[in-house]
Amino acid sequence: MRRQDFSYDLPEELIAQTPLAERSASRLLVLDGGTGTATDRVMGELPEYLQSGDLLVFNDTRVVAARVAGLKPSGGRVEIFLERVIEGREALAQLRASKPIREGLEVTTAGGVVRILGREDELWRIEAPGPALEFFETWGEVPLPPYIHRAADANDRERYQSIFARERGAVAAPTASLHFDAPLMQKLDALGVSRVFVTLHVGAGTFQSLRTDDLGAHRMHAERVSVSTVTWEAIRRTHAAGGRVIAVGTTVVRALESAALLSASSRALSLQSRRPLQPLPGEGWSGETRLFIRPGFEFQVVDAMLTNFHLPESTLLMLVCAFAGRENVLAAYAHAVRAKYRFFSYGDAMLVTPTRHPAGVLS
Repeated sequence: MRRQDFSYDLPEELIAQTPLAERSASRLLVLDGGTGTATDRVMGELPEYLQSGDLLVFNDTRVVAARVAGLKPSGGRVEIFLERVIEGREALAQLRASKPIREGLEVTTAGGVVRILGREDELWRIEAPGPALEFFETWGEVPLPPYIHRAADANDRERYQSIFARERGAVAAPTASLHFDAPLMQKLDALGVSRVFVTLHVGAGTFQSLRTDDLGAHRMHAERVSVSTVTWEAIRRTHAAGGRVIAVGTTVVRALESAALLSASSRALSLQSRRPLQPLPGEGWSGETRLFIRPGFEFQVVDAMLTNFHLPESTLLMLVCAFAGRENVLAAYAHAVRAKYRFFSYGDAMLVTPTRHPAGVLS
């Protein structure tokens, strides 16, 4: 398959520019991957599709105020967009300026001088005037996605975070979780639906388009992941009892499926070397993932997913197509366009079931 196989037409006016006043008031398109049937619902009706014993898995990453404006000594403007904190005062960032950036440049910001230490692939290594995470949180702005054509305001500080956000480190929100609020969670608790968390710090690369038509040649950006022992054991218990694991967002899908793949790899290497070469998910796992999920991928963990609508030709759309079938997903997207759903980060949601049940290796 090629990039163009995941294209669709989207009118500009359907790209949501602001969040709804009520999180769970979003529309919900339910896609049955087995039949291709799409049903129009609302998020408040999600409990009707779940049952006691099901497990929701959320990403508890917290978005950092990652965008800082500065000036060169010449007076030229520079935008510093955090990718990730390395340690202490150092971080990796994207830099945007009208003229080329050079190593050793000092950029003056409202919070002090940021030094440009050097290039690392497509990013720059920078040194903040103080601890990097605190510097961005104090002086930065909410990093709204590039397709939202307005400046971030005070409301975005709260609405571009999920109610579960606690582990600072993302520069983009895990947007599927933005649809959950306290009243909806109370309904799910009363139903007997459990919840656990993973942490995947979403990087700015989530908005980058593929630069090659050949999917096999694409290299994903690295993202930090942590899957705890508590989460992994809850997944095992859920599958053993016949319940379903529902990933809230593509970031959760990538975190869980990455852990499962690394677990299998670790076991194989352990048999060869007589010692484990990396922690197994049964004991908790953390690291980096570049997993690119596209049609043909064999899912091992996730039984259903809740997700937002994704950009044309994006890796996130390809992930959903791998789960529920490309034709099914693109037909559902065409229906969503006709029905005037709201798209992307502040838009509406989909509940998606697979074309066939995962292998169930964890049960």
